[in-house]
Amino acid sequence: MNNSNVNNQNTQFVNTLRSDVIEVADILAEVYSALSEKGYNPVSQIVGYVMSGDPTYITSYKNARSLIMKAERDEIIEVLLENYIETRLK
Repeated sequence: MNNSNVNNQNTQFVNTLRSDVIEVADILAEVYSALSEKGYNPVSQIVGYVMSGDPTYITSYKNARSLIMKAERDEIIEVLLENYIETRLK
């Protein structure tokens, strides 16, 4: 019984990881949209947030600041890098 629990935990971890990647991409899309609507340069603002960890780079408009703080900054970088590699390097 212990072995099946370990296998289930491993499977759940992988599934969780995949849903986190989708979630981060959705978060970035919403934050990008909110920043654009408010007239900010979304790329510069997101870079500022990722580099510093300072949430004031992100507008509170449409709950974007709270939303981006739900994702770890390293996860944001990972999603962006994966997308860049998929679209530019392959």
